[in-house]
Amino acid sequence: MNTILLTGGNGFIGKNIKESFLKDKYHILAPSSKELNTADTDQVDAFFENNKIDFVIHAAAKPGHRNAKDHADLLYTNSRMFFNLARHADKYKKMLNIGSGAIYDMRYYEPKMKETYFGTHIPTDEHGYNKYICGKYIESTENIIDLRIFGIFGKYEEYAIRFISNAICKTLYNLPITLRQDRKFDYLYIADLLPILDYFLQNKMAYKAYNITPNQSISLLHIAEIIQNMSGNANEIQVGTPGMGLEYSGNNDRLQKEMKEVQFTPIHQAIKELFEWYHNQQNTIQLESLLVDK
Repeated sequence: MNTILLTGGNGFIGKNIKESFLKDKYHILAPSSKELNTADTDQVDAFFENNKIDFVIHAAAKPGHRNAKDHADLLYTNSRMFFNLARHADKYKKMLNIGSGAIYDMRYYEPKMKETYFGTHIPTDEHGYNKYICGKYIESTENIIDLRIFGIFGKYEEYAIRFISNAICKTLYNLPITLRQDRKFDYLYIADLLPILDYFLQNKMAYKAYNITPNQSISLLHIAEIIQNMSGNANEIQVGTPGMGLEYSGNNDRLQKEMKEVQFTPIHQAIKELFEWYHNQQNTIQLESLLVDK
């Protein structure tokens, strides 16, 4: 088996990768942050010296979302994580960097953003700026691919703040579904990411960056209505600010051209699967995490 170094193995995406069919195709090394601090250059150097790595999936990041405990040094920490791995590119066949639509600058989002829009604006927020710096570097590499994800959902995500999981968990406790403002998103189901990762590992790609997004965007209000109907309860849907916010979606023509058999789970089916998962896990959901919108 080829060996994958998976960073962020204890995170939302990492946990799903470790449980997926990929574990049967690859030997996955997923050291914890205590075992391998990817922001520490010496530790990363020693790891590559002592382990034969064929591929890297870089899914680790110091979080900057509203539920994160520590927002200090986001740019410094996350950029060091990336470059500590990138500087060893001669020791592996390929690295897949889990990127973000934030790279295009949240102030100027356009519907169905194309990869070629990159660089039109420089993000001012630390998260987006880090993605911008890494994306610029990736353009000059030979074996690093930037996978730009806009919205993604599935089991193990932080239900206290992630909209789809938050809405599902609230209906299980008969709480109102809340959203700050309606807007359209590209929501990728986590199960659909996994075969894409496998394909990108196995094949030579024509570009250094791809928007990893489904074919259709969906509004938050529509998602809330799907979950409301699925729950069978008359949960109130509360919208803070009227009108539509900026659409957060990406054009996936480049992905479709490369991976002609790419499949996306219909949004109703994906939400149903996640709803059933949370229903079976309801005893692990902390009610107090749902009572305050962060």
